[in-house]
Amino acid sequence: MAGSRDIAGLVGPSLMAIAASEAINLRIWATSLAPVVYLNGAVLFVAGLAIVRSHNLWTRDWRVLVTLMGWLGMLAGLYRMFAPEARQGGENLGTYVVIAALFALGLVLTFNAYRSVPPPRR
Repeated sequence: MAGSRDIAGLVGPSLMAIAASEAINLRIWATSLAPVVYLNGAVLFVAGLAIVRSHNLWTRDWRVLVTLMGWLGMLAGLYRMFAPEARQGGENLGTYVVIAALFALGLVLTFNAYRSVPPPRR
């Protein structure tokens, strides 16, 4: 089973890069790109499923965010696969709030993945 830090080290920086690049390029979602949206959904679904299969851990600390990202990826992927022509969001406050929240979540995951952890006491 993959460790929380391993998965967070992959998901955190990826989430920050995706959120930042989508914020900069929001205008590309205004046109109908149904095949690309479908493909994006398939990739999101598979990535989310991989996370859930390897890290279905429900704890009361930051590691639950990794599991939640897996479930969120699966749900977002299914939505984009089954409704690729649905409005994906435009340039409005709600879109920027979601993007900022995803970036912040990526920052939290990245911090927890790469911070130094003291060795366990004996």
